[in-house]
Amino acid sequence: MRQNRFKSEHETLKRPGWRDYQARLKRFVLITTLTKRIIKYSFFLILTLVGFYLIVGKLGWTAFNYSQKDYSRESKKQVSKKKLIDKNDIQTLLDKRAFVNLKDKSFDLVVNSQKLRVNTSLDLSLQHYLQKKIDRDTSRYVGIVVMDPSTGRVLSMVSFDKTDPSNNPCIDNEFPAASIFKIVTAAAAVEKCGFNLSSKFSYNGRKYTLYKSQLKDKTNKYTNKTTLKDSFAQSVNPVFGKIGANYLGKSNLEEYALAFGFNRKINFEIPLSPSFISLSDDPYQWAEVACGFNHETKISPVHGAVITSAILNQGRMIEPTIVDQIIDGAGHTIYRGHIVTMNRAMTSESSDVVNNLMRASIRSGTCSKIFRGRGTDHILSRLNIGGKTGSIDTKKHDGRYDWFVGFAEEKEGAGKLVISVIVVHEKYIGTRASQYARMAIKEYFRDYFAKNKTDLKRASS
Repeated sequence: MRQNRFKSEHETLKRPGWRDYQARLKRFVLITTLTKRIIKYSFFLILTLVGFYLIVGKLGWTAFNYSQKDYSRESKKQVSKKKLIDKNDIQTLLDKRAFVNLKDKSFDLVVNSQKLRVNTSLDLSLQHYLQKKIDRDTSRYVGIVVMDPSTGRVLSMVSFDKTDPSNNPCIDNEFPAASIFKIVTAAAAVEKCGFNLSSKFSYNGRKYTLYKSQLKDKTNKYTNKTTLKDSFAQSVNPVFGKIGANYLGKSNLEEYALAFGFNRKINFEIPLSPSFISLSDDPYQWAEVACGFNHETKISPVHGAVITSAILNQGRMIEPTIVDQIIDGAGHTIYRGHIVTMNRAMTSESSDVVNNLMRASIRSGTCSKIFRGRGTDHILSRLNIGGKTGSIDTKKHDGRYDWFVGFAEEKEGAGKLVISVIVVHEKYIGTRASQYARMAIKEYFRDYFAKNKTDLKRASS
């Protein structure tokens, strides 16, 4: 009975009833349906998520790249700004005495416990040559600045101060401009009055005086007649006095003085005080300023070179620079010199006229004696040379200011330079400013032509 009972229970478990079977069947169908739906929707969900991820990821990557690119660019800008300094920084960073009569192209300085390497623009051959030529016996001051007018790079800066060897007369703005200011007056006269090389003028009295009576237009048997070209070449004070007082006046003289850099800062790696000019309401004072017959209009030799650069740059003045590069102790460049145009002082047409005026000074004017024989000289004959001299006694009459500013450029070629020289002679007149200029021009172009000849041979071999 127990076996039958056990058999009956076993069979009951093994063979469920119809209702149980239907319930199980429904559950199976439901589970199967749900599974299919889950698989179906999961597939679409996965595709959606993948698509969303790709889209968002792409946008995110693009945005990331863009921000990284901008950040990198900004970082470089910031690094550059941090590393590179300007001329004003150098003026406070470097001692100006370090530039007095440099004998090497580069030199080291320690600033705030950091070693700096300063690479200059100097032409050492020219620098050494001029240093040896300085007349120390009869001069109180000598300042010589030679500059490339196209770039503003100072090729030589040689100075001598009898009482203070650490002083640099090249950057001193205490020297009366004298007849150097006739360059400014001539440019203004050409542009404001329409004068040209052949414009006629008359004057009474001597060339180098300036009395009020000489400003009057009167004609008698003692009247001298001349042209703008000849009056500039021979530095005739009464003619330029008349131009200043009777034609230009105060406002035009002030306008052109400012255009040529007076009464404003000229950026240089060495602190350079502004050249100075002041005009009153007195026409006779305008005449004095226009011809340079006064001690109040003052200028530095560096500024003299900058003014002359405009004559070879179609009227544009170029900022002077003497530092090509400064490198810190880690080898990073923290300063790099570059060309900076100051402003247009005159039109290109006017600069051509002034160019011819200055060349007339060399041919037949106040510079002709010093530059005699240039036509047969194997160096100077290949150049167009222009210049302007200026001279005036010191107020105490115990010395004489002697100026030359000018240029030299190849007749056939691109070589050119501008030069500015101040000499303050004492009791005796020694080496003149124009003599230093001739020596500098000839020495520079001797090396220049020799180098070009060597380069040409190498190129053809």
